[in-house]
Amino acid sequence: MAHIVKTPCDEGVIQAAPQTGKLNQPVTRPSGTWVLVATILGSSMAFIDGTVVNVALPVLQTDLKATVADVQWVVEAYALFLSALILVGGSLGDHYGRRRIYATGIILFTLASVVCGFAPNITVLIVARAIQGVGG
Repeated sequence: MAHIVKTPCDEGVIQAAPQTGKLNQPVTRPSGTWVLVATILGSSMAFIDGTVVNVALPVLQTDLKATVADVQWVVEAYALFLSALILVGGSLGDHYGRRRIYATGIILFTLASVVCGFAPNITVLIVARAIQGVGG
């Protein structure tokens, strides 16, 4: 049986482990800059998405003929999936690589955002917001 989660260890064990390969090389200035840019853009996308939807709720409710409960689900579907899966994302990053999981999340979030923009009804919008939470 394969283990997805690695056993935890303390900082002393990590520092005592031999440093080999890419992990021992310092990050160069250009790649460090791109890491910072990617991190800021990703966190900004999630922050803006989590806040801007509240401004658009009255218009969404009118245009999609949604009830108050439907509009609440537009907000809560994102928050529910994001909060439920954020720790799972960290474990997946440890197992499969942080860069791969981060890129997958950004792509999933972006695709779900496009679906949100073209949602023909409130149900599609709620499902797309839930998918944004998975990718966020």
